[in-house]
Amino acid sequence: MFYHDGGKLQYPVRVEKPNPVFAKALQQAIGGIQGEIRVCLQYMFQAFGSRGPSRYRDMLLETATEEMGHIEMLATAVALNLEGAPLDMEEAAEDPIVAAKLGGMNVQHVIGTVMAAMPVDSNGVPFDCSHVYASGNAAADMLANVTAESTGRMLAVQLQRMTDDPGMKDMLSFLIARDTMHQNQFLAAWEEMGGPKNHPIPNDYPMEDELQEVSYTFMTTGKDDSVPQPTGRWSKGMSIDGRGEFRMEHMQPRGDKPDLSPPPENAANQRAQREGTS
Repeated sequence: MFYHDGGKLQYPVRVEKPNPVFAKALQQAIGGIQGEIRVCLQYMFQAFGSRGPSRYRDMLLETATEEMGHIEMLATAVALNLEGAPLDMEEAAEDPIVAAKLGGMNVQHVIGTVMAAMPVDSNGVPFDCSHVYASGNAAADMLANVTAESTGRMLAVQLQRMTDDPGMKDMLSFLIARDTMHQNQFLAAWEEMGGPKNHPIPNDYPMEDELQEVSYTFMTTGKDDSVPQPTGRWSKGMSIDGRGEFRMEHMQPRGDKPDLSPPPENAANQRAQREGTS
């Protein structure tokens, strides 16, 4: 169950000089794959399906609800940046600067919402939940959340670099800071669950049932020794989970060439396929 406080924003949102092109860019932080709708729903569904200690569910719900407030902030920022946007085509024809702004903004902000944010990315593609990850495995979900917060922070940093508006820079500095906390909190939860020693995920599968001779082998696919091998921490030494030793080898085919039966007679094939002729 959720409550609201009558419309107060989580953090101040102010725009000194509206910029409809920046409003379009801000849409990525709302409905893009790095955006707030994505993480809000991701944490929400992870919480709804959480099994085990209740503190993980509670933590996810708290953060999901916080992300709702971030969506509201960004939607407000989009609306404020659209105030005074050029709408007159005659004015645009006379002023190249106005024309550039009109051409650079999302026209749907004008014809579809009367200067308001939408649940879309900066290209106008609606958010479709395809990047909402909720596996039910708490450790896997926490690592997915760190990735989500990392790419979200990358986006917020880039957006801050794109604007010279003091209000927008201030709002984005808040969102960047929250991404810092969220990365750390999800890593803390992952560490609490065992961190590297609790790998591989899932850790309830018997290691002896997997083909252990390749469990810690980095496979290279260069055609011969003339192709440089990507050596690093992953190619030698103790594995991250402490269960084995990394090693490197050239990939070799372990299976035979596939031999499929002829196509069925009632399928849309060429006769040569069924007859086995060339």
